[in-house]
Amino acid sequence: MNLEILTPDKKVFDGEVTSVTVPGTMGSFEVLNNHAPIISTLEKGQVIIRTASKTEKLIINGGAIEVIDNKIIVLAEGVIGS
Repeated sequence: MNLEILTPDKKVFDGEVTSVTVPGTMGSFEVLNNHAPIISTLEKGQVIIRTASKTEKLIINGGAIEVIDNKIIVLAEGVIGS
């Protein structure tokens, strides 16, 4: 799956992932390979990015996520500490 994390200022992440966990408005959820199409709002919280070789974590200030055909786009209002 390809994940892109964008803020108004820059592209924070762009690459292949095995899964990503995001802070959804109704609670955190994980996106895995072949996930059903979804658009959701995101709260301030932790995003966990898992690739074949490592796990990376970052904090976003909220935003939105779109998942279609194994392409994940996170539009974050901002990223804390990055």
